[in-house]
Amino acid sequence: MKMIKHCSQAFPTTATGSIVGLDVNGVLEITNTFPFPTPDNATADAHQDSVQNLAANAPRTKANVAYQREMIKYLREVNVDANNVGWYTSTSMGNFINASMIENQFSYQKELNERTVALVHDLSRSVQGSLSLRAFRLSPVFMTAFKENKFTTETLQKSGLRYQDIFIELPVTIHNSHLLTTLLHQMPSAPPKRSLEFPQSLAELNKSNLNPQPPLNPNLDTFDLAIDPFLEKTCDLLLDTIENHHTEQNNHQYYQRQLAREQAKITAWQQKRKTENAARVAAKQTPLPEDEWQKLFKLPQEPSRLEIMLNSSQVEQYARQIDGFTATVSGKMFAVKNNLLPGEN
Repeated sequence: MKMIKHCSQAFPTTATGSIVGLDVNGVLEITNTFPFPTPDNATADAHQDSVQNLAANAPRTKANVAYQREMIKYLREVNVDANNVGWYTSTSMGNFINASMIENQFSYQKELNERTVALVHDLSRSVQGSLSLRAFRLSPVFMTAFKENKFTTETLQKSGLRYQDIFIELPVTIHNSHLLTTLLHQMPSAPPKRSLEFPQSLAELNKSNLNPQPPLNPNLDTFDLAIDPFLEKTCDLLLDTIENHHTEQNNHQYYQRQLAREQAKITAWQQKRKTENAARVAAKQTPLPEDEWQKLFKLPQEPSRLEIMLNSSQVEQYARQIDGFTATVSGKMFAVKNNLLPGEN
């Protein structure tokens, strides 16, 4: 509840915080949370990132790392679970797969414990009536690749790393606290010890507690044929992510064209040098070195494929959301298909 309240109050700014708990037989039990300090926009330098980026990068800043240690020390003094088991962040419309998310989780799994998790709370899904709380952890293969910072085509082919292998999603089970469970068990009254008397008339039946209450008013919103606004927004975000993916693909294709041109120049230079050396050997002269091309030509550096992998993973996330949103809309459209298309039976 603390985490959900913090995320709701900080919206639309990204809310981040630390989670503490225990590791019991391989199961992380989260028992408490506390938020990270909110960055102050007035004190931010003109050359720094925006407040949104500062909030997203808060878990790995030096000030918040020291603040987290201080808070855990205070929690330990009052005999509260003080084992840091990860961090949480808020998101909207499932837009959370980015470089900040990767770097934050990498720092936690590298510095603290490889079993730390990242809890993602989606506010847009929660306002629809279903709590959206997901737990993620970076895969060991991606941790190794990110540590070496090598995301070239050759390294990805050798390691077999795909965009599906970035995160490992863990199941989340929500339990009430022991005090709340005890309160819920004490609320119902004890069953009557004497036999119940049946009513003798209709008037007594109406006054009796056995009379069932009138049903709740029907929710007519379920018959609304309007397209879900969250579905429209998710489609827009999906198109933006596909456009970013296309831009990254164009950058990589430009690198391939540049590399092909440079390699063609190197091949032509090597053929020319071989011809010159053959003529010099025939004239009994010392041949020229054939490795001078390394000083004359500079091959372009391959751009990192990490951004393309993150965009691909985000596209998959949006596609799953659209699949969930269209389930109810498609059912309504099939139900009223004959009314929308009178010419068809």
